[in-house]
Amino acid sequence: MAAVAATAATKGHEGGSGRAGASKASGMRKRKGPGPLATACLVIYNVVMTAGWLVIAVGLVRAYLAKGSYHSLYYSIEKPLKFFQTGALLEILYCAIGIVPSSVVLTSFQVMSRVFLIWAVTHSVKEVQSEDSVILFVTAWTITEIIRYSFYTFSLLNHLPYLIKWARYTLFIVLYPMGVSGELLTIYAALPFVRQTGLYSISLPNKYNFSFDYYAFLILIMISYIPIFPQLYFHMMHQRRKILSHTEEHKKFE
Repeated sequence: MAAVAATAATKGHEGGSGRAGASKASGMRKRKGPGPLATACLVIYNVVMTAGWLVIAVGLVRAYLAKGSYHSLYYSIEKPLKFFQTGALLEILYCAIGIVPSSVVLTSFQVMSRVFLIWAVTHSVKEVQSEDSVILFVTAWTITEIIRYSFYTFSLLNHLPYLIKWARYTLFIVLYPMGVSGELLTIYAALPFVRQTGLYSISLPNKYNFSFDYYAFLILIMISYIPIFPQLYFHMMHQRRKILSHTEEHKKFE
């Protein structure tokens, strides 16, 4: 699903501070962060990923200015998009070894859903690569990831500008529905071609006595958005109210 929903997994980065009126006491109770080596590794990773998504953003803008149209812009950023989105698999490893205090299951879902859409849908079904829906989710992902990785970088350095925090907990209001819409429309556009070619499907009889219908699988994925999207979206709205209201309260006590 649109890992624009990654906002929902940031509790560990800003938790443990308590109320602003008790800032000294809460400061002593802050959750212990990663060690120096792990912090350096994470900072480098987040800086590289921020730069990577900036490259994708610049590529989109340059291609648009050159063509004068947003149609088929995917081809101009296909390679860096695949590289940096696949590189996000490292985040699952970081959670698994404990240097990032996030759920391995949630992080795996968020990362793998994007990797799946890039490789098993957009890459595998060439006919959808020129669809406008692809640019819709790519644009949403790009803006989201530039903000997200910048947020992580500055948080690790203990110097988080309010503007970046505000953008992280505000722009998803538009970007998340935008990304989800692009993903669903892209999967929908791929369905006729998947059905026609039998892509990734396994039919009986075979020596393993196993069948798999990739067309039906994609439909099930689309249906899964119905219960998941509202839950994540409203959770993120709750997080926004909590984080930003806490920030404003903290400013009053400074």
